[in-house]
Amino acid sequence: MKKELFIKAVSRFLAGLLTADLLLFLPAGTFRYPQAWLLIGILFVPMFLAGLIMMEKNPELLNKRLNLKEKETEQKEVILFSAIMFLVAFIFAGLSFRFGWLMLPFRVSIIFAVVFLAAYALYAEVLRENTYLSRTIEVQEGQKVIDTGLYGIVRHPMYMATIFLFLAMPLVLGSVISFVIMLSYIPIIVKRIRNEEQVLTEGLRGYEAYKKKVRYRLIPFIW
Repeated sequence: MKKELFIKAVSRFLAGLLTADLLLFLPAGTFRYPQAWLLIGILFVPMFLAGLIMMEKNPELLNKRLNLKEKETEQKEVILFSAIMFLVAFIFAGLSFRFGWLMLPFRVSIIFAVVFLAAYALYAEVLRENTYLSRTIEVQEGQKVIDTGLYGIVRHPMYMATIFLFLAMPLVLGSVISFVIMLSYIPIIVKRIRNEEQVLTEGLRGYEAYKKKVRYRLIPFIW
């Protein structure tokens, strides 16, 4: 099991790394795109380390995180829209660097690299708190409602972390155009949350009471 999981994890990691390289450096027309190297470093180095930790400490969770086969029709749409969003945003980041379209100073990239890493730490904490976190929307056997830690503040702290992660990415890349494109993640994640809560309310015992206890889905005092 561990050998198969290791091969699967490494394959996905290398595929993601290669895809990011192609989407950024080809449109940029050069490898001399420092903001792209910065993003690749802060994205893939922590991802690699997190994968090693999960492989050792919780291989079942890692396997869940590698599962991309959605059953819900709405979630398939969410994945498609998200893929298109990333594709367009990364390509325009490379083009922006190449042609100088609304590029931000490198110091801005550094600032948002710190924001990105802080959001990554928040994401890691959510994974530590909730071992039921699959990439797909489902109710797992023996699953229980988690209402402690960050889950006592908002009902979807992982998605809260991804908002900071994804909106920081184009700013690390220095592209204003890509940032505007990535704002589309907000309605995409709202659509995902609404469908996920419907599934959990219908299939997870205690989730209805949890919704009453923790009022906010994503951002405290806002939504």
